[in-house]
Amino acid sequence: MRRVVRALLAAALGLGVPAPAPAHSLLLESTPAAGSTVAAAPSTLSLRFNNRVEKLLSRLRLSTERGEPVRLATPASDGAADRLSTPLPALAPGAYRVEWQVLSADGHVVSGRFTFRVAP
Repeated sequence: MRRVVRALLAAALGLGVPAPAPAHSLLLESTPAAGSTVAAAPSTLSLRFNNRVEKLLSRLRLSTERGEPVRLATPASDGAADRLSTPLPALAPGAYRVEWQVLSADGHVVSGRFTFRVAP
């Protein structure tokens, strides 16, 4: 009987311990900001996430409103662990689409996209 009580007590205590929550990366901010129109072409594309991302296993893509790819340098591996950034070539006025994919600290791949516009 005592074994049964101990087993039930151990099981009950085990259920009361919260499991760690997954830490999927969420995009907190970007420069240029998602949906923004900037007066001058930005020199850098920078994304900040809510946790550390594996930079070497992450990627950034930029394309014009017609879907033409814009060549980007590999995201910098230095700097804050929660940021991806890369220098931008000279951008002509128009709309641009940013696509990102990161490996989160919890081991999950997360992706997203947003647009911004460079004013004429």
